[in-house]
Amino acid sequence: MRGAQWAAASVLAALAMLALAGAAPAADLAEVVKNIPAGTGPGQIDPSAPAGFLGIPGAPQIGLVTAFFWSLWVGWIFSSVGAFGGVMAAVGHISIFGLGGYAASFPKTDLNKAVTDSVRVSNQVLALLTGVISTGNYLAQRRVVLPLALALGLGSILGSYLASSLSVGRVGFSQYQGFFGVFVLALGAYLFYETTPAGLARKKSSTAAAKAFQDQVRRLRQGEAVDRASWGVRILGLGLRRVRFIFAGVEFGFNPLLPVLGGFLISAVAAFLGVGGGFMLVPFLTSVTDLPMYLAAGTSALAVVISMITSITTYLASGVALDWGLLSAEMGGVLLGSFIGPRTARYIPDIWLKRLFILLSLYVGVDYLLRGFFKIKLFG
Repeated sequence: MRGAQWAAASVLAALAMLALAGAAPAADLAEVVKNIPAGTGPGQIDPSAPAGFLGIPGAPQIGLVTAFFWSLWVGWIFSSVGAFGGVMAAVGHISIFGLGGYAASFPKTDLNKAVTDSVRVSNQVLALLTGVISTGNYLAQRRVVLPLALALGLGSILGSYLASSLSVGRVGFSQYQGFFGVFVLALGAYLFYETTPAGLARKKSSTAAAKAFQDQVRRLRQGEAVDRASWGVRILGLGLRRVRFIFAGVEFGFNPLLPVLGGFLISAVAAFLGVGGGFMLVPFLTSVTDLPMYLAAGTSALAVVISMITSITTYLASGVALDWGLLSAEMGGVLLGSFIGPRTARYIPDIWLKRLFILLSLYVGVDYLLRGFFKIKLFG
């Protein structure tokens, strides 16, 4: 099946899955709101105020145009580097749209946890959609290591289910934001090391493949004849102990048991944080399996799709409420961004994609860690 056909079929399947899961018995959000004291002060709800997020009186009213353009960025960043879609969706919901401050104004209440859960699952809905679209594009470009993605996905099913079912209704916003910052900051620091001379010296295979791929793109742009069929991944051997494949003339290999374990651990963390997990999968793929970023992006995207389907259905079946009007606008932006990303990322050097990843990690990680655990607003 061609990449575009796969993407279209998968989008329809994903939307059908969300509709069925959303039809499950939902928690009585109205009852949660009713238990909050009425009034106009902090920690109170004014029943006469205009309805905002989730239909709650006085909750933030999010402009659909703003939501669309922020989500366009979400789709682009995920489909370009195979990561950070869920993280950037979280930044939008928490900071850009003001849902973080709103949830924090109701500390230690069921409303705080309900909004936090809604933010977590909304992030994942967008990560699922951009993962589906970008995977279709990467499959068409033969930039997905299918056995590796499926091994990651196999491990992610159990990890996503356990983390989602055990954390729903139990995570307050400050706790969520603090841990969110810790994980993002740690990954940014590790990726920074990988761009240093010492880190690059450990990745001779991926560096050679990235250089060869960049050379092919350069030759194509200059009008030279390039055999496009030689660009993609070609499987050389499948086994329980070793899978071998070739990309851009460089041979790679991995033990399939390692990505199964990695998928389990990464998906569990991602489900707790309410993100796609690509921002952990990409470092795993570029470090442990030595993949160049050009392959890590597509392989990560397919693994994220499998993990998100499990996590989202578990959350929705547990009664998490979503603002479907807001999500509809966001999905439109994600769709456009996800189609643009793979068509522009191949013109950006491998190391610069990593550096973009690092800058975003440092910014989000430091800011959210300080806000969540220490109530310090470093960036306003």
